[in-house]
Amino acid sequence: MSNPSTILLTGFEPFGGESINPSQEIVRALDGTMIHGHRIVGAILPVAFTATVPMLEELLDANRPVLVLALGQAGGRSEISLERVAVNLIDARIADNDGLQPIDAAVVEGAPGAYFTSLPVKAIAQRLRELGIPAAPSLSAGSFVCNQVFFALAHLLATRHPLARGGFAHVPWLPQQAAMHAGQPSMALQTMIDGVRAALECAIGTHNDLSVSGGTTH
Repeated sequence: MSNPSTILLTGFEPFGGESINPSQEIVRALDGTMIHGHRIVGAILPVAFTATVPMLEELLDANRPVLVLALGQAGGRSEISLERVAVNLIDARIADNDGLQPIDAAVVEGAPGAYFTSLPVKAIAQRLRELGIPAAPSLSAGSFVCNQVFFALAHLLATRHPLARGGFAHVPWLPQQAAMHAGQPSMALQTMIDGVRAALECAIGTHNDLSVSGGTTH
């Protein structure tokens, strides 16, 4: 059974030559805090195709959370991206932190081709924008370790933890990271912390998403 008092929040270690990962810093800031009677349990996942999914499985089994939000870094994005679709595909543009670079591999052999998030991403995006925090639903979590975790999470929720809900959000670079990538957007760490906290608050209290347009034309 799920533990109604626990929210699992995960982030990633730095990768791709970066010395910091904003998702890691957000998790560190929110770990152990309370949201409407629910305690946030934070965990940092490795950017490693082999190790990450077993660690996620252990976290879910140990904590039995009612809600899970996995975070990842998406350099070049200007807003908090609330991912809608996880695909059963790994197609790594760069190697992970263990030097592995799978091409056209399944996240879970024999699993469905894709899963939709079970979080109210449109409601969350609206709430964050009301707070002045740039946010929007996204239709692509990529094909690197972020999408691997998103798909593995969705599959685990569908097959082993059906009482829990969960999803994935990408966050932008921090200003000090964007300073090393000319012309790229960034977001202050405190803004991201506030945004993720507000996202969790919205998700806990909202089970049916808004029926508003959230699609794209390209």
